[in-house]
Formats: sequence, structure tokens, C-alpha cells
Amino acid sequence: MAKVCMRERNDKRKDLNAKHRNRRTKLKATIMDREATMEERFDAQMKLSELPRNSSRVRQRNRCELTGRPRGYYRKFKMCRNKLRELGSFGMLPGLIKASW
Repeated sequence: MAKVCMRERNDKRKDLNAKHRNRRTKLKATIMDREATMEERFDAQMKLSELPRNSSRVRQRNRCELTGRPRGYYRKFKMCRNKLRELGSFGMLPGLIKASW
């Protein structure tokens, strides 16, 4: 089990990302636009740097929905390998069959 504070911190980052996503994409588009003047691009860079760091998508960590474990994460199921195996063994995940040969 992950610490509650770590899970909450990650949730806070997700919320900040959702809040500032549109503004970040517009500013990044302005920065990458070669047709814009250097002053416009520089102003966009300054405004982007004023946004909170935790609003960036890169700072989020994929965590298991059940335990909060950050490692061994399967995106398709949104859970870690331990819980995936456990629930798969009990047949609680539709479309997942435990291999045996």
C-alpha cells in the first residue's frame, strides 16, 4: 500500500493538469510556431514558466487504482501486477485467463 499522502499528491497533480491543460497546449503551440515573432514566443515561454510545475502531465505517476503502487503498472487494467494476478486467479477480470500449460 502506498502512503496516502503520495496518492493525494498524485491526484492533486491530475487536477492541476486538467485545470491548466488548454492553456499549456496553446502556449506550447505558440512557442513552437516558427511564424510567430521572437517576442511572442518569448512571452509565451515566460507565461508557461509561470504555471505551476505540477500542472505538467510528465510529473504524474501511473498508480494502481486499488493499492496505489507505482511500479509494475498495467495501463490496460489500471492496476499493478500483484492485484492483476490476484484478481485474474479468482476470475474477477473479464477477458483475462490464467495461463497453464
